[in-house]
Amino acid sequence: MPRLTLPPAVITQDPEPLHQHRRLAILRRVLNDDSLPMRARIAAALVLLYAQPVSRIVRLTIDDVTDDETTVTVQLGDPPSPLPEPVADLMRAYIQSRPHLPYASSRSSQWLFPGRQPGQPMNPVSLQVHLRKIGVPPQRGRSSAIRQLVLQAPAPVIAKALGYHDKTATRLVTEAGGTWSRYAPGDHTR
Repeated sequence: MPRLTLPPAVITQDPEPLHQHRRLAILRRVLNDDSLPMRARIAAALVLLYAQPVSRIVRLTIDDVTDDETTVTVQLGDPPSPLPEPVADLMRAYIQSRPHLPYASSRSSQWLFPGRQPGQPMNPVSLQVHLRKIGVPPQRGRSSAIRQLVLQAPAPVIAKALGYHDKTATRLVTEAGGTWSRYAPGDHTR
């Protein structure tokens, strides 16, 4: 057999995070554009606000969302994360519209993002495609969001609230140039 030369691998995901103003502009557009699919808008908000990977978003269930009529929370870590008002209203509308989704398997499913196969969540690759179609780069948006979050609060707090590992959050705060590196999590009232 002759020697086979493969072309260089092309990486489609740009690891460089979005600038903060660009991430917020995308979020603003997604929240205000009613012509976009609602589930893509909800997923985009979770990526751009809470730095959630698409693979984790598709695993959320209806039980992970709590609405007590004043606050909507989503269980990403501990404690549940409150959704800001425009996203909370969108989440309420999405949950109410789920029984009317076009495929039969979604009507009885407990997945927040039900897939086409009965009892299965949406495929993460499919959700990434939906996000890219509406102009949301999932990887770059998530990177930008987590870097901004670890600059605003201690890494262990962010890690626990959003379901990240402590070491990952600490590494991210160091990469972002944060100053919370010596924060000790836990109860300090003793």
